[in-house]
Amino acid sequence: MIADLERVPQLDATWRDAPGLWGFLTTVDHKRIAARYVVTALLLMFLAGMLALDMRWQLSTAENTRMGPQLYNESFSLHGSTMLFLVSVPLMEAMALWLVPLMLGTRNMAFPRLGAFSFWLYLGGVLTLWLAHAADVTPDLGWFEYPPLSGPAYSPGHRADIWAQMITFTEVAALAASVNVAATILKMRPPGMTLARMPVFLWAMLIASIMTILSMPAIMLVTSMLIADRLVSTHFFSPAGGGDALLFQHLFWFFGHPEVYIIFIPATGFVSAIVETFSRRPLFGHNAIVLSIMAIGALAFGLWVHHMFAVGLPRLGNDFYTAASMAIALPAGMQIFCWIATIWSGRPRLDTPMLWVVGFLATFVIGGLSGIMTASAALDLQLTDTYFVVAHFHYVLVGGAMFPLFGAFCYWYPKATGRLLSERLGRIAFWLIVGGFNLGFAPMHLLGLLGMPRRVYTYPAGLGWETLNQVATAGSAIAVAGGLVFVGNALWSYWRGRVSGPDPWGGSTLEWASASPTPAWNLPYTPRVDSLTPMWRDGPLRVMEGLALDRREVLVTSVADAAPLYRQKSAPPSIAPLLAALATTAMFIGSIFTPWAIVAGALPIGAALTAWFWPTRPRAGAAEAKA
Repeated sequence: MIADLERVPQLDATWRDAPGLWGFLTTVDHKRIAARYVVTALLLMFLAGMLALDMRWQLSTAENTRMGPQLYNESFSLHGSTMLFLVSVPLMEAMALWLVPLMLGTRNMAFPRLGAFSFWLYLGGVLTLWLAHAADVTPDLGWFEYPPLSGPAYSPGHRADIWAQMITFTEVAALAASVNVAATILKMRPPGMTLARMPVFLWAMLIASIMTILSMPAIMLVTSMLIADRLVSTHFFSPAGGGDALLFQHLFWFFGHPEVYIIFIPATGFVSAIVETFSRRPLFGHNAIVLSIMAIGALAFGLWVHHMFAVGLPRLGNDFYTAASMAIALPAGMQIFCWIATIWSGRPRLDTPMLWVVGFLATFVIGGLSGIMTASAALDLQLTDTYFVVAHFHYVLVGGAMFPLFGAFCYWYPKATGRLLSERLGRIAFWLIVGGFNLGFAPMHLLGLLGMPRRVYTYPAGLGWETLNQVATAGSAIAVAGGLVFVGNALWSYWRGRVSGPDPWGGSTLEWASASPTPAWNLPYTPRVDSLTPMWRDGPLRVMEGLALDRREVLVTSVADAAPLYRQKSAPPSIAPLLAALATTAMFIGSIFTPWAIVAGALPIGAALTAWFWPTRPRAGAAEAKA
């Protein structure tokens, strides 16, 4: 889409950020915010990966004394908490924040300042956990912190409180991002993009956002109850005071299992976009894939008890959750069938993004099959808390979510930077990561079947576990080497990569209509959509005018039919989201030590929100957009 030469300077003047540090702190540009999420999460992924490699080195030989139980518990807890709460979900949110407006042909998110607030608060959670680690008060009870071990009687100090408040940070940030994404998809689609014409990627992000909104309050509630038990002597989880320790597990896993699919469902959007583009044909069974995503989103809320088969719940309940756990494999299998059918009937090109899809399909099927095995309550009693579960968990989350994410990074990297990644380095990274991952985690299935428990820092010799652990350690090191090649490729290509142009892959969706790298205003005109693949239509893309050039405006459309309703003022840059996040951060950290921090923190938060919503100029009148 080529802009009139007169429009570009006007759009630049209206939508660009202020220069320097002030512009960095006040930006509400969804692309810059998403990039910060990605850079922060990738740095954390590296740190958590180093922790994992350190633990693997510890377990590579029997009776190893290099790490003691306390250091191992801290490493295990920090690794799991970082990867699940600070890397996996935030990376998926970042992809939504960056891509949703581009794929909708709009100029920003529905609530730009809320997007900025979500990142600053997420960063507060990151610093809370990792600065606590630097201060030697690392949480040490796993990424789940079950009571009674996390209760005041067995966990003195503030390690458990820091973990619980880190959860509050990240979940409030996730809720803010999810509300933003859902509102943008439902109310800011371009004219003609009815619900039936939405790309699978947008459906995936919408459903994942709704799942986040429904499930995150459970984990925020349970961590708040844990803090209350520890700080003000309530008894939510203390049987001596009338509480129930299993209540923690129910609330935790009511969030924890949907979280797996909050991570996985966006990956289905990545895979669908890549398969469609590199197969050179529209997705086979578009409606079937969308309905499968909906089914997974609904069933995900009925599976949480399969994490609790060993706690002594009634057998009838176990049977129900066994059936539900097996049933969720059906819509997942439907998606895989549709992707394979698209590839089979198309003209596939095995560029690096498509290689990651192939790696995902092979790895995720293994993880799914092992999940069906552990869905059986009888078998799960034998396998729970063994390395079989570790293997299954990583095959699902790394193979099912991270591999598509790496493919998405390769696929949309040219759109973000204007340059292509090195194909040669991309293939080397792919084979090292996928090969190393399978070499590292496939032996863990056998270790679990041989009885090796998870969450142990050492083990006696003579049990037949040494060789498999050494193979797993070697595989993990190979995968880490592949990750370094992947990051090196991204950094090298940023300055020396081949210039890509706006649409190097011949993509079918609207983000490829913008320039690469995308300017602050995204697209010069509002597109009009008449098919599922608007970039593959004969002739130029249809567009419409009507949005102002001299002030920030976005088009609001109807939910079902995307009919234009009115023009809406888009919030300009502001320091208020950062101030609100700082005030909230101070309140959360203060409440680790005293409940009065919540009362005292309400005043600065209220002041920041007042500045956030204080009108700076008269509201522009809404006007009907014209084609």
